[in-house]
Formats: sequence, structure tokens, C-alpha cells
Amino acid sequence: MTTNGEVKEFKRILVTGGAGFLGSAICRRLVAEGHDVVCLDNFFTSQKTNVSDLVGKPNFELVRHDVTMPFFIECDQIYNMACPASPVHYQFNPVKTMKTSVLGMMNMLGLAKRVKARILQASTSEVYGDPNITPQPESYWGHVNCTGVRSCYDEGKRAAETLCFDYHRQNDVDVRVIRIFNTYGPGMHPYDGRVVSNFIVQALNGQDITIYGDGSQSRSFCFVDDLVEGIIRFMNQARHHNRAELIKWEPNVQLEEALHQDEYIGPMNLGNPHEFTIRQLAEKTIALTKSKSKLIEMPLPHDDPKQRRPDITIARELIKWEPNVQLEEGLKKTIDYFSKVDMRTFKKPTQHDAHMNSNDDDKDAKKRKVTK
Repeated sequence: MTTNGEVKEFKRILVTGGAGFLGSAICRRLVAEGHDVVCLDNFFTSQKTNVSDLVGKPNFELVRHDVTMPFFIECDQIYNMACPASPVHYQFNPVKTMKTSVLGMMNMLGLAKRVKARILQASTSEVYGDPNITPQPESYWGHVNCTGVRSCYDEGKRAAETLCFDYHRQNDVDVRVIRIFNTYGPGMHPYDGRVVSNFIVQALNGQDITIYGDGSQSRSFCFVDDLVEGIIRFMNQARHHNRAELIKWEPNVQLEEALHQDEYIGPMNLGNPHEFTIRQLAEKTIALTKSKSKLIEMPLPHDDPKQRRPDITIARELIKWEPNVQLEEGLKKTIDYFSKVDMRTFKKPTQHDAHMNSNDDDKDAKKRKVTK
């Protein structure tokens, strides 16, 4: 039963990467709705404490497992959230990152095929690369460097999307594909290397805030609760019988493609369409934390996109979704969370930083050994 008293169909749901930032938020929501939730995670960039409030509940199960290895279970739905999402983490072991996106996707699609489960793939705005149009609609094919230091993540996610649509066309697997833009909120790992958590932790500690470049590059920031709502709405979106509804977003959705669909399976952008520069975010963080931190400029990492802003027309029209939490309100909640976090319970998943792979001539980076 939901918070408004609506009775929902009971489902057994698998959430891969379920102990991560977004995965744990999804698990929490699904458990609260009464579903039987199995959380799968290898704890590379997450930890058990992220879901400690759920452990012990009769409808929650935590399993340590790596999605690059097959997993067998009976379930109705699969949320595939597994993959390091921060550059400092996914660049640490780029081969493993690609394996997680591709082999993990194949394993989960194979599972969905066998048990006839609906599967939602958490793709990313990174598939658009460094876009030369804004905002980015789902029909935009992107501007991506396929051999750069971020390619393990960008191309891995693009390949995962390809697998989803091929499994759907070839094997009639029930898929949903979302493209997630920058998301923040309580539950973020303090060492995840993402811009919001970096700025808040630095400001609360009175450290200078590091911005890459002059801070003029822009991002859109979606609060985690808003994103989870959009994800769950799309996962549970029913089949459409009025095909006219599917084609009215042209050119966001190609007309010929939509005419041959009984339902829209994606891709769907989910993010906040309001845009802020990185410098604006840093200044707002300093003001809200009342910190004396100063802004320090550092070189821009390779392939860092200059602009990210989603076109969410499809999400607005199809699932009646758009973000409600404004940036200042969301930052206040996130700052409050970080101000109460016991940093002793967290450790850096890696010692990587945003520039470690950016210099192609960095001999130390080339010699660094990681586990495949």
C-alpha cells in the first residue's frame, strides 16, 4: 500500500546496485510500498550501511554479488542500477566498468528473458557526450569520444542501451531505458567524487572549493526523490492503445519508430531541465553552509562536457513527471545530511582523482595495476 492508501499489485523486485546512492533510494521506496525486494551489490562504491535501515525487514534481502557473473532468481521486475557512476570511480578500472555495463546488462537481460520480467536499464546523460545542441532530446545521437578516458562509461552505457533494444526486438524482452542526468541528495557517498558532494564536504570542512576550468560549464541537478518517482512511474507505465499519444512528441521521438510500437519503452530523459553553472553551484553551496571557503580553479579534465540539460518533454507527456524540488531546497536537505554523517564510517573506494587518466603521457597511470 502506498502513502496515499492506494493498493498496488505485489511484486518481487530485483535491484542491482541496490546499495548505491540511487539503488538504495529505490529499494527504500519499493520496500515501503510492500514489495518483496532483493538488493544485489558488490559494494565497490557502496556499503552495507546505505541499506542498514532495511536489513531485518521481512520484505528485504541483501545479497553480495557482482553482476558481471550470472545470477538466478524468480522476479517480476529488475531495476539494473549497477555501475560506478562517478568519473573518479569508473576511470579507476575502465575495463571492469565496461564489463559491468555490457556483461552485467547481458546477464540481467538473460534473466529477464528467462523469467519474463520487465527490466529497467539506468542509462545516463553521458551517452550524449559533450553535446553540441541544448537541451538534449532523446533523438539526439550524441557527440562522444569513443577512445577517451571517459569512454569506458559513455560507450559502456551506449552498448547497454543497444543490448536492451536488441533483446526487445529479437526476444520480446520487456525493457525500459532511462537516461539519468545529474542527481544529488541525502544518501550520497561523501567520497563519490561528484560535484555536489565534493562542494558540500569541502565547504563544511572549511576547505577551499575546487572547480575545474573557470566554472562556466553548466549542469542540471535533480533531487533524488524526484528522480526515484520518475523511475518508478516509467517502470510501471502501462501499455498504450492510442498510438496517436506516442507520436505527438515528434521530432523527439521518430514518427516511423513510434508507429511500430504498442508502448514507449525508451529512451527517456529523467533530470531537471533548469540549468546552473558549476560556479553558481559552488557559490550557492558556500552561502548555504555559511562557509569561508574560497574557490580554487583547476584544469578541466579531458572530455568533461561543457553543458548538460535534458529535454524532458517525453517524461512530462507520457508519465506526467517533472521535478518539484528546487536546487536551493534540495541543497539544504543534502547539506543537513552531510553535516550529520559520521565520516569515520566511510572510506574512499579508490585513491583516484579527476585528472589521473587525463594525461595520455602519464607513465604512472599506464603502469598502475588494477584487478580485472
